Amino acid sequence: MSRLVTWLLCVFAVMVSAEAGVRRYKWDVKYEFKSPDCYRKLAITINGKTPGPTILARQGDTVIVEVTNGLATENLAIHWHGIRQIGSPWSDGTEGVTQCPILPGDTFTYRFIVDRPGTYLYHAHYGMQREAGLYGSIRVLLPDGVAEPFTYDYDRSIILNDWYHASTYEQAAGLSSIPFVWVGEPQSLLIQGKGKFDCSKLATPSSNPTACNTTNPECLPYMMTVVPSKTYRLRISSVTALSALSFQIQGHNMTVVEADGHYVEPIVVQNLFIYSGETYSVLIKIDQEPSRNYWITSNIVGRNATATTPPGLAILNYYPNHPKRVPPTDPPAGPIWNDIAPRLAQSVAIKARQGYVHTPPPKSDRAIVLLNTQNKIDGYNRWSVNNVSFTLPHTPYLTALKENLHHVFDQHPPPDRLHDFTTYDIYGVVNNTNATSSNAIYRLKFNSTVDIILQNANTMTVNNSETHPWHLHGHDFWVLGYGTGKFDAENDPKKYNLANPIMKNTVAVHPYGWTALRFSHFYMGMGVVFEEGVEKVGKIPSEIMGCGETKAFKRP
Repeated sequence: MSRLVTWLLCVFAVMVSAEAGVRRYKWDVKYEFKSPDCYRKLAITINGKTPGPTILARQGDTVIVEVTNGLATENLAIHWHGIRQIGSPWSDGTEGVTQCPILPGDTFTYRFIVDRPGTYLYHAHYGMQREAGLYGSIRVLLPDGVAEPFTYDYDRSIILNDWYHASTYEQAAGLSSIPFVWVGEPQSLLIQGKGKFDCSKLATPSSNPTACNTTNPECLPYMMTVVPSKTYRLRISSVTALSALSFQIQGHNMTVVEADGHYVEPIVVQNLFIYSGETYSVLIKIDQEPSRNYWITSNIVGRNATATTPPGLAILNYYPNHPKRVPPTDPPAGPIWNDIAPRLAQSVAIKARQGYVHTPPPKSDRAIVLLNTQNKIDGYNRWSVNNVSFTLPHTPYLTALKENLHHVFDQHPPPDRLHDFTTYDIYGVVNNTNATSSNAIYRLKFNSTVDIILQNANTMTVNNSETHPWHLHGHDFWVLGYGTGKFDAENDPKKYNLANPIMKNTVAVHPYGWTALRFSHFYMGMGVVFEEGVEKVGKIPSEIMGCGETKAFKRP
């Protein structure tokens, strides 16, 4: 989907060793009828459930997940979002980049080390399967005896999602059609896999009473039972297909302490703005009136969905109240959907925690400006970067690069910046007639330091600029700064935060704004691939092969 932005990166690092435990999981992936918001539809499940099981591990553990693809007519791949895959790039789970997909009926085993504690997630990385229900949480704890810089009594994971009633096949067909058919706003917002759709609003009411049933126990609100006077760590993550969200707990402040696996200088918020692919840890004190329960809510921001998508609702259940006791007051109203200022302010406020600052290199070896544009290419609506819409080759990049199969993808690298960037009107509907598609990649020198400036512009709709989350596979990056308007290469770098920037793997680019990143060593085409250190990769397992020209390297 157009707003599901994935920044693909092949990172090839040296193997590290760790004496730690092994966590084994065996997953059967298949379609089942589910009613997460009371509307019955096919969803992709893991061992019969969506969201899938939470992966629990400790820093240094090896995680082994044996995945059997029970989707009769679809390929499959699973990405371990935020896991750096040091020594195991072939387990990143990005079909077309690091592996061939898992074919229907086949079993594939992912093996990787969780080298850093924190909050992460996993999701499907083939087509649009993620929004069909294949996602879940990853919780990596510190080794026994090692303390964190904050205290809490209990640890919980909450994953947020938006939910569509149309199948991913219908949506993909519309997005790839002439004329273009937009998917619209989601029907529901899910909190830990549960929501509530108003069945009376069905466009074409069904004669089947099970098609939409608000009494179905599957769509009872998610209830989190808490003990008064205790402190809870909530690990919040988002896997939305389209929506930027505001997360709020009625009557309770939240203290942000972790973002994407890195400790944050604590900030107190009433609502947490969270973008697809981001993870946060917040602390809440159970210190309100104990005789009642409280609402947990999610609301869409950045898009005018007030009339189409109701808030996500869950219940904070104060023990010993009955968990189904409805809070006596209305849910809190969400933020104004188009008020960018508080969202930008929160992004800027997220800094590395004192005592846990990893200082970035003082300067970079290369700067790449990536301008998000929306284009017509051969009559199709496509998202592009520097007027190039990204496509995947039939042969995954990892094997192609390792085996010197240079002919399987375009060898002409994309531009480091649009040639007319300084004069480009980011506020207007620009006729980008020179837009094209390509599967070319950026080549980076190993151990070099690279700045990436992500620039948002107007879409093909007048007075419209979207919020875009960008994710970097296999690396964390320093977030050096945010700005409004067009990036000024002469003056804006002087404002970079080089003292205590947070490190993240996913970051938002706000409407008509820019975000600057530094690092060392996607349905409709918005994405790029970077290649570095291929010579450091060991022998590639044959299990990831079998598509394109990798068939020649597949061993039985």
